[in-house]
Amino acid sequence: MYSLLYWYFLRLQSRGNLTTLLSPFPRNLQKIYTLNLQRSVMTPTATIANENFELVSQLVSKQINQSLEQPSSPQVKMLGRQLYNSIGQPKTIVAPMVDHSELAWRILSRRYGADLCYTPMFHSRLFATDPKYRQSMWNEKDGSRDNDRPLIVQFCANDPDYLLQAAKLVENQCDAVDLNLGCPQGIARRGKYGAFLMDDWELVHKLIRTLHDNLSVPVTAKIRVYDDWEKSLEYAKMVLDAGAQFITIHGRTREMKGQNTGLADWKILKHLRDNLPEDQVFFANGNILYPSDLKRCADEVGCDAVMSAEGNLYNPGVFWTKDNDIEKQFPRVDKLLREYFEIVKEVDSPASTHVIKSHFFKLLNSFLKVHTELRPKIGGTSVRQPFEDWNKIVEEVEQIVEEIYNKPNIKEIDVIEDGPVESWGGHYKKVPYWRCQPYFRKINGEMQNTRMLKKFAEEKGTSSKIAADSVADKENRENGENGEETQGETKQCKRALETEDNSELGPLAENKKQAV
Repeated sequence: MYSLLYWYFLRLQSRGNLTTLLSPFPRNLQKIYTLNLQRSVMTPTATIANENFELVSQLVSKQINQSLEQPSSPQVKMLGRQLYNSIGQPKTIVAPMVDHSELAWRILSRRYGADLCYTPMFHSRLFATDPKYRQSMWNEKDGSRDNDRPLIVQFCANDPDYLLQAAKLVENQCDAVDLNLGCPQGIARRGKYGAFLMDDWELVHKLIRTLHDNLSVPVTAKIRVYDDWEKSLEYAKMVLDAGAQFITIHGRTREMKGQNTGLADWKILKHLRDNLPEDQVFFANGNILYPSDLKRCADEVGCDAVMSAEGNLYNPGVFWTKDNDIEKQFPRVDKLLREYFEIVKEVDSPASTHVIKSHFFKLLNSFLKVHTELRPKIGGTSVRQPFEDWNKIVEEVEQIVEEIYNKPNIKEIDVIEDGPVESWGGHYKKVPYWRCQPYFRKINGEMQNTRMLKKFAEEKGTSSKIAADSVADKENRENGENGEETQGETKQCKRALETEDNSELGPLAENKKQAV
């Protein structure tokens, strides 16, 4: 009896239900009952001095079954700025990424400066109706107050009923539920969700309003922009009118994807920020490569916080702004890989083990351009294989990096250098390949950081190995990572996104990790 009461007492405390349970008692007695209940259940062999404990224990016993089966909702649903303040006024945010902002990754990102995390994008209909899909994406460890808060759960949807059913399943394990209005991929067009709901404002309004009216937690939304600034503003206003408490705006249109991604437009983000209500909580997304970009974006846009997807995916240290510690801002790949791997083993959840291979490739992106012998080893290891097999890869990376740090000139070569000032006002950086760093896309046929690499090559009077690797980046990625997902992973992705068109699986394998 006492062990059951102790367990139940802890459960009530963690969920905030103890106050509700004791609400029939006068306020001045509630503290006394709580204290006596705590002392008694924690020391069952001790004499129970207070006769009131029997009354409390009877209430506890009476409600054990029904209370645990019916999770209670927060007494007050906080909205807008009040909600933002309640979760600590976050400044750095891990974006929702299909599969790749799962629990293990969120834990790692928080250690490197992320204040708020979003889950991967979940398919609302499958989440609501398919237990197997749901269990592969979400479990009791997600949303833990110990290591996974604040947390916002994101869904893609085109049906208000399915969306509400799905959201109800997570509302007690998160701080808010987000509607994905930004996924630009072809499967989103065919499924009529994500950025392709931009063509149906009435449905968007209904989806958000349904959650706003029926959930115990707030609803938020993540959108993209139109080419037309004023249309973008009206769209954002409609989303807020429907009930979204936070709005995240990605400074790209839905046509800007894949090789046409280009740079996000911070100017339109500033226009939207300036013309929305002053007290509106506003998050900006796009163009975050380095920790220094966070402040630059916040200053130029005037946003409350900055979100990163791809920048975080290749280097979790992108969120570290407490100081200029190189080990935090540009972590060594061996140390970060080990840290991530140990977290995956600890959480041991399907969602985290499912993407271990892809995270290995991302974290080691620059490293694999030099130590190419590791690429087939990672590619040939299945996510279903024992952790011991993955540990061998981690150990090999650790051994290689240890040899690098045993070189006599390590202090001279283990430095971060700024390139010339670019048209957008910032610098590309030259980072040693054994440290985590951003991935650069091609714009107009040229890698974004090509000018910087050429400058360093000219200064050294030699052809830069790193520059050559970067120019060959596209070939490396096409020959490797696009085909590195296991058959099971591809099937699950195909099923979750409801496409029968195999031609989409190529771009999906490459782009599904980007911000949605």
